[in-house]
Amino acid sequence: MIALENVTKRYGTQTVVDDVSVCFGGEGVTALIGPNGAGKSTLFGLVGRLIRPDAGRVTVGGLDIATTPSGELAKRLAVLRQDNHVAARLTVHDLVEFGRFPHSRGRLTVDDREHIERSISYLELDPYRHRFLDELSGGQRQRAFIAMVLAQDTEYVLLDEPLNNLDLRHMTEIMRLVRRVADDLGKRIITVLHDVNFAATYADRIVAMREGVVVADAPAREVMRPEVLAAVYDTTVDVREIDGRPVALYYG
Repeated sequence: MIALENVTKRYGTQTVVDDVSVCFGGEGVTALIGPNGAGKSTLFGLVGRLIRPDAGRVTVGGLDIATTPSGELAKRLAVLRQDNHVAARLTVHDLVEFGRFPHSRGRLTVDDREHIERSISYLELDPYRHRFLDELSGGQRQRAFIAMVLAQDTEYVLLDEPLNNLDLRHMTEIMRLVRRVADDLGKRIITVLHDVNFAATYADRIVAMREGVVVADAPAREVMRPEVLAAVYDTTVDVREIDGRPVALYYG
């Protein structure tokens, strides 16, 4: 389980995460939603040890991330940021190899190579394994990054806005893939999403933030109610059933 206990983060006089206590990892896919500036990405950064809290404690599988060595933490938690600064002239295979670094420390074993091959095959990237990242479409590139975190072989996976800069077809493809990874491989995935309808369709649970605090935390269908979404986004929202699924319509 990933647990945040009374976690606060401030930048100057602005509190961006305000005394938050919440647990993640009990469900296959948890979506973290909320308007811009709600604190979603900051919370993501706190869990991934990309940002240090000003107060409170974060644990992953019982390990305090403030004191756990990076190599040990990386065997339990994989993090995919939206701003991946990776050389475009890496091949898909090279990128996926990086996922094994916490285990191999740069010296790949037979076991490491098996994880790499399984991840490439699972993401259906065999035809692209020798292509450079800048030769891929946005959806193919995102699949390659997800293959990298799968090769890391952790129980918990954090995905920060994995649909960013993708068209509708590739957004759907990536979310179907996230759902399949959770169901087939037993991963516990926490993902930041801007589109609440994708969250409702593919996530088991939705955690909604506004102004640095958690304002809703429930199974996805329970969050998809007009009064809940109106409180999260401060706008008029209608929710309708389409093909048996709740869909949010915003009216401003």
